[in-house]
Amino acid sequence: MKLVYAIVNNDDAYAVNKGLSKAGMRATKLSSTGGFLMAGNTTFMICCKDEQVDTVIEVLKENSRKRKQYVPSSAVMEGAGQSYPVEVSIGGATIFVTDIERFEQV
Repeated sequence: MKLVYAIVNNDDAYAVNKGLSKAGMRATKLSSTGGFLMAGNTTFMICCKDEQVDTVIEVLKENSRKRKQYVPSSAVMEGAGQSYPVEVSIGGATIFVTDIERFEQV
């Protein structure tokens, strides 16, 4: 068994959740906040069989996308005197896969 942690932008959370459901995967959703831009994210925890990991990752790739966004430079560089817009890349998915030693549903 594997536990897949997937951190996605809140804008993609609905599509990811729908895609996982369509693929027959159940997930637990947690609200989270990114450390860089302090923006809202959704963290999915998906427990699956070893052979299902590639399916989970494919669903995540299909339903979360990277995008460009302009943010004030003060959000990117501390101590910036004058604030001006800076383009940053957001979105996509950050994925961690870990082994499960024991899994029970009671």
